[in-house]
Amino acid sequence: MVQAEARASLRESHSRVPPLPMSEIALTGIYELSKILNSPARLEITLSNVVNVMSSFMQMRHGVISLLADDGIPDITVGAGWNEGSDGRYRARLPEKAIGQIVATAVPLVAENVATHPLFTAADAAALDAAADTKVSFIGVPIHISSRVVGTLTIDRIWDDRSVFRLDSDVRFLTMIANLIGQTVQLHRLVARDRERLMAESHRLQKELSEFKPVRERKKARIDGIIGDSAAIRSLLDKIAIIAKSHAPVLLRGESGTGKELIAKAIHELSPRAKGPFIKINCAALPESVLESELFGHEKGAFTGAINTRKGRFELADKGTLFLDEIGEISPAFQAKLLRVLQEQEFERVGGNHTIKVDVRVVAATNKNLEEAVARNEFRADLYYRISVVPVLMPPLRDRRSDIPLLANAFLKRFNSENDRSLVLDADAIEVLMGCGFPGNVRELENCVQRTATMAQGSSIMMDDFACRHNQCLSAMLWKGRSDSAAQRSLPEILLPIMPPAARDAPRAAPTPSRSPADSTAVPVNGDAAIGAPIPERDRLTEAMERAGWVQAKAARILGLTPRQIGYALKKHGIDIKRF
Repeated sequence: MVQAEARASLRESHSRVPPLPMSEIALTGIYELSKILNSPARLEITLSNVVNVMSSFMQMRHGVISLLADDGIPDITVGAGWNEGSDGRYRARLPEKAIGQIVATAVPLVAENVATHPLFTAADAAALDAAADTKVSFIGVPIHISSRVVGTLTIDRIWDDRSVFRLDSDVRFLTMIANLIGQTVQLHRLVARDRERLMAESHRLQKELSEFKPVRERKKARIDGIIGDSAAIRSLLDKIAIIAKSHAPVLLRGESGTGKELIAKAIHELSPRAKGPFIKINCAALPESVLESELFGHEKGAFTGAINTRKGRFELADKGTLFLDEIGEISPAFQAKLLRVLQEQEFERVGGNHTIKVDVRVVAATNKNLEEAVARNEFRADLYYRISVVPVLMPPLRDRRSDIPLLANAFLKRFNSENDRSLVLDADAIEVLMGCGFPGNVRELENCVQRTATMAQGSSIMMDDFACRHNQCLSAMLWKGRSDSAAQRSLPEILLPIMPPAARDAPRAAPTPSRSPADSTAVPVNGDAAIGAPIPERDRLTEAMERAGWVQAKAARILGLTPRQIGYALKKHGIDIKRF
């Protein structure tokens, strides 16, 4: 008895709780729907999620969003739980005459009872499950892009004269939702058209590049800072000469230290925008809030410390080129802001409401795998298509080893000029550099030359001046730490040659000629001669080092290896260097 009274009292208290006002429900609903419409997803999935959320804020049984193509033919029809091939099921719930009137008049339609409304046939009423004892109401509002109707948003419900919401309030709420949907549809269509145009432009440029045949007699354009005459660098410069003529966005891909900023500057200087500004910014070096102000500028008083109006990098780069380095590091939230500027070439300063239009060519760079980032939803697909119109792959230094002497001498010449020195590179020093892996590419080579030149005591840089000659080079650890998928970057197996007996017994003053490991043959020695057993690699190393007085360079010449290779081999077998 007591429990029954308690339950009755609880029901009575609940009945006294006033319902939420329509304005508050509508505000919450619009907020939740705007989050869905701003999320990066396929348009059909986004609209299906909108219908799902609408059911939480409205008294409705079914909801359908139908969009028309540019020629007025139905294009997309979605509802709650949409999936591929379900358009026909949702389209069957749409009364043809009623939808036609909404599209033609651009005016909402309200039908309290579809069974008696003149715009609904008996088949329409049956499709909406209306019956003599089931009164079904229908509301439809147009979806606009500017002044053109591009679709409809409709709901139906069972009307029992005790509806929580009034029909006129529902029409206003649905109209607000339809306006938001129209903006989203417009953005998706703009992005789709822009993507098709960019992909066509990319295909055209790629075809032009593939059909390009360099002319030997043509004088190669000189680009400051780009040094080299290898096939890889010549091919890159030929592509740059073609790409620079276009205004299409360029994405420079490659490892750190390959010279992406120099190539970006070369694209600008060879382009029709050469007389305009070349503005650069490192997207990874600034937090998101500062990056927004740096790129778009800010108005006076926009935030604490904004004492003056300031132009952003986009505005400063007008009629020129903007280089966005490390673009793969920006956050997903900022990617959406950047997409609009790249697509529309317009923006507002932070704290301002005046739209500024610019004419900027964007050259972006990254060492990240953007395709994997897109697959993991870490990088927006629409932004990826926008910046990767013409992708350019930067060759690593290991693929252009013939350029190492040219680069090294150029870096040493700059060092001499800055430090009033007159150092030169010995032939053995060049040999040491040619044997290095340089996972840091050109930047690491430059640092290596400067570090060695700083510590050099004589008038020339010798092989023993390098840190790797004393097992103090940290580059080897980076090289060894590369993934197994990049076999060319991994620490190579050093196969030591086996010296013939005549070479081992020869005087030290006349070392054997250099031989490659591939030309080596196993030769029996001492007691192993009878059974023909080869000398173990560690023993050959030790023997060569002892004959060379524990000088790695001499041992390397005896074995036909480079000093760097023998250094790796000694480290691999744990052979300690004896000091005398």
